[in-house]
Amino acid sequence: MSKIATLEIDGNQFELPVIVGSENEGAVDISKLRDASGLITLDPGYKNSGSCKSEITFLDGELGILRYRGYSIEDLAEKSNFLEVSYLVIFGELPTAEQLHQFEEDIRKYTLVNEEMKNIIDGFPKTAHPMGVLSALTSALTAFNPKSVNVENSKEMYEAVCKTMGKFLVIATWTYRKSMGFPLNYYDNTKGYVENFMHLMFELPTGPYKADPVVINALDKLFILHADHEQNCSTSTVRMVGSSHAGLFASISAGVSALWGPLHGGANQAVLEMLEEIASTGGDADKYLAKAKDKNDPFRLMGFGHRVYKNFDPRAKIIKKAADEVLSTLGVHDPILAIAKKLEESALEDEYFKSRNLYPNVDFYSGIIYRALGIPTDMFTVMFAIGRLPGWIAQWKEMRENKEPIGRPRQIYIGHPLREFKR
Repeated sequence: MSKIATLEIDGNQFELPVIVGSENEGAVDISKLRDASGLITLDPGYKNSGSCKSEITFLDGELGILRYRGYSIEDLAEKSNFLEVSYLVIFGELPTAEQLHQFEEDIRKYTLVNEEMKNIIDGFPKTAHPMGVLSALTSALTAFNPKSVNVENSKEMYEAVCKTMGKFLVIATWTYRKSMGFPLNYYDNTKGYVENFMHLMFELPTGPYKADPVVINALDKLFILHADHEQNCSTSTVRMVGSSHAGLFASISAGVSALWGPLHGGANQAVLEMLEEIASTGGDADKYLAKAKDKNDPFRLMGFGHRVYKNFDPRAKIIKKAADEVLSTLGVHDPILAIAKKLEESALEDEYFKSRNLYPNVDFYSGIIYRALGIPTDMFTVMFAIGRLPGWIAQWKEMRENKEPIGRPRQIYIGHPLREFKR
């Protein structure tokens, strides 16, 4: 029997359906509220508003649960790889061995980026932020692929997915090559997707480049852990832009711009900037731990706690092991990373942080890994975008296939009432 919520306003009662999801999440359906009562709800930041029904990702911040299509993030990180998880997130089921092989082969068909794209990237100064360049290049892909995708045609949709997965990885790495003044690299069809990332980033014409398998494994896990995260700012942006029937590249470009914000995708960059600040003032980690505990001190310990996860970030437990393996394998001796390890150890043992559930989160460990690999801090959010790409594609695809209406929030006007025009 369906539940009903009753809202009473000025003696008038309005019955609103209560919807319960497959994990027992409840929601009051207010879609007919304005028609029935003339009123809307006000929810700045949409913290209490569900914008859609989705089958892609389940997240429980209180219990520290993250699942893609019903599979736990722990199982996927241990037993799967990024392209397999991408297929799962986008198409709804894990691929067979044959489907996964074909998916990788089909992505390779679309990894060549039109040479005229180089004219666009050449127009940016070397100092341009990689995320600004990535957003522009992603949008520019529309010019070279002007045909809109018919989402009801499964073949067209599949090809659009493969094209986006193939080209986005290449142009993402081009943003780094541009900033370094290096020649642009091309996808190597003899290598895997994540291995290609390292090749595209770091191989120089002066000699061959071979990535360490431990590094490949760590990056593979990082991309898996970032593949989707429910209706966050950038994902909601992709769905909102796509609801106007804007194309896939244009919608993802908007998602890149949303991710660029320091309150969203810039968190792992903020971690390294904090560590560099500590190092520049003598490297006393204990001093900064004390500052973090002082309620009168504005200093914030970046990379600890999470806006959504109220207990622990399930992704952090997985990537901590990978971070330790990378540092051990590469034998990195970096004072910045030594400070990070000191902060981590102290916070995990300090009752102040434990009692407040301020554990290191995925941004803390991802920043450590990227630093160890020699990836500049302004590329960290680009790394996030590469991992989040399958989620953006899946959310855009789901929104269009569900024929969701164009996004159009309401507002409460608090400006001047009608005024007489006078000079």
